[in-house]
Amino acid sequence: MHVRFRHGAARAVCQHGGVGLSPKLLGADEHVIIHTRTHAKALILPVLAVIVVAAAVGIGVALVPDRARPVGQLAIAIVGLVVVIWWTLIPFLRWRTTTYTVTNRRLITRRGILNKIGKDMPLMRINDVSYERTLLDRILGCGTLYVQTAAEGGTIELEDVPDVERVHLEMTELLFGSATPDRRPLTSPDTETDGT
Repeated sequence: MHVRFRHGAARAVCQHGGVGLSPKLLGADEHVIIHTRTHAKALILPVLAVIVVAAAVGIGVALVPDRARPVGQLAIAIVGLVVVIWWTLIPFLRWRTTTYTVTNRRLITRRGILNKIGKDMPLMRINDVSYERTLLDRILGCGTLYVQTAAEGGTIELEDVPDVERVHLEMTELLFGSATPDRRPLTSPDTETDGT
């Protein structure tokens, strides 16, 4: 899976897979600049867990003594299913439901499987944007984005952002670039001046 940047009329839009933010969640004259979910590296261990659990269940079922069959085999299969759900399905759903969105007005984070947690931060409160990439992050093409705010909480950490350097660049241009008509939501298109 990879991040695609599509260049539209105003800005690049980052989309990851079939991720989408409902237009009803956007305000008037608000548009999405970047929308992505966390990097698929979060699925590496769950995929390995499926392989290991499948092998262990296969070996366990084969080694069950004849007198304990089929109940012993069924018990091993049930335990294997529970472990796969715990180690694989839950992390997959957690990955699938964690998204990061940047609009021309705010930073939006959404996460949660059953209990949804959403945080919206107006871009006007963001003071600085930086990123960090470990060696593994560099190999896989992701990183951690740090958003410094004027609020008490200080820094918001967005982990495993795909193509973090490009996301950092887009956010920096949006926040601190010379052409900033998108940061003035109350200005009508008729009164805007060209920043070039």
